[in-house]
Amino acid sequence: MDEVAVGGGGRGEVVLRRRVGDGALELRVNGVFVMDDLETSSEELLALAALEVVGEPSRLLVGGLGLGFTVRALLRDERVREVLVAEIEPDLVQWMRDGLLPSVLDDPRVSVIVGDVRDVVMEQPNGALDGILLDVDNGPDFLVYNENSTLYEASFLSVCRDKLQRGGVLTVWSSSSSQALETAMRSVFGGVEVKPVPVQLQARDELYYVYQGTSYAEGSS
Repeated sequence: MDEVAVGGGGRGEVVLRRRVGDGALELRVNGVFVMDDLETSSEELLALAALEVVGEPSRLLVGGLGLGFTVRALLRDERVREVLVAEIEPDLVQWMRDGLLPSVLDDPRVSVIVGDVRDVVMEQPNGALDGILLDVDNGPDFLVYNENSTLYEASFLSVCRDKLQRGGVLTVWSSSSSQALETAMRSVFGGVEVKPVPVQLQARDELYYVYQGTSYAEGSS
């Protein structure tokens, strides 16, 4: 593979690579494959799953900029008025601004905060969001950073629920089935929808998953 850019700080190395075989652009963090620009259906389905459920998807928060495919899919919907993106890796944001990656940041509806998605979510007023989309790992069983395990626990999922308007949706992407995540979301939201997503990853058939919970909590707008 040809390295396009290398960055990272205290959390480890972030690498953007061009694969020799198929020419795909690939993102790896600490040696762990995160995503590429060849198979993007799961990122796009994450967006579509949220848009299908939310009646008025005006203000959305996305955890994880990645290569921008989730945000780009959201922006195709004219009902979307604002997308707030939380990205913990400043190099990834800068690479997009520098043109190493096709940018979604020049759309006036998009704003990005470089920081931990937990902090960004907690800073939002209760009931302020129509949807939260989490795509910061390969799911709870294949973490990019070990500290991200708390993102999939009931305590943080409850925070997400409180930040949603009544009828707002939390949508979580995972590269594997997770009974623990399903149980945690069910305990917080009173129910959960699990959507398997068949994809082909580097000539291999894989099955990814989208988990969804809708907020009807007291105190939501």
